[in-house]
Amino acid sequence: MLRKFLLIIFTFIFIAGCVKKDENVIKIGIAGPMTGDQAKMGMDFRNGVTIATEEWNNRGGVLGKKIELVIGDDQRDPKQAVSVANKLVNQGAAGVIGHFNSSCSIPASDVYSRNNIPMITPASTNPELTDKGNYGVFRVCGRDDQQGKVAADYVISQLKIKRIAVINDKTTYGKGLSDEFRKFIGDKSEVVYYGSIIQGDKDFKSVLRINGSVHERRRGHRPEVHRDSRRGGG
Repeated sequence: MLRKFLLIIFTFIFIAGCVKKDENVIKIGIAGPMTGDQAKMGMDFRNGVTIATEEWNNRGGVLGKKIELVIGDDQRDPKQAVSVANKLVNQGAAGVIGHFNSSCSIPASDVYSRNNIPMITPASTNPELTDKGNYGVFRVCGRDDQQGKVAADYVISQLKIKRIAVINDKTTYGKGLSDEFRKFIGDKSEVVYYGSIIQGDKDFKSVLRINGSVHERRRGHRPEVHRDSRRGGG
């Protein structure tokens, strides 16, 4: 899969002429959460790209040039993502693989687009990323409006659930997917609770108390399933 990432971005770079002829290497940026609470996913992502790059370089590289990776750690913070994007541009990246989170990819894409640098994300699912119409923005994962529909269809047609609680972590990914899921549920099932937590929280008593009070006020409306839209990434 990661070899295909590189093939796609190299093809675009070749067509767009993003590689400077006087450089001996092609610099490719990797942007994502390399430190912090999502470092595991960021490092897995980085390691996969590194392996794919080594395979390409062992085959002679691309356009007669070796690939050099330039790493950017956005710490899953949107402001840091913009800083990373500007840094990668200044370091001469011809293309970028990343970012990981939608909340980071969306603002970073504005920077890359202004500088005619293509980017391809493996995990950012929010529709706004590609709907904005920025130059050279790609993704290789399903959008929230696709995932939300699939999840809703499964709950309705396969699980045949009638009462649902939906919880998200207020991130661009979590809230976006929850909203799409609830939209596609429509009136086919009853959403008895829709609420949020904050990413990184470890104490969920407040949500449980609110959810519990809903159950008490509306006996017979206890949810049969919880749709939990939390995840590192997206």
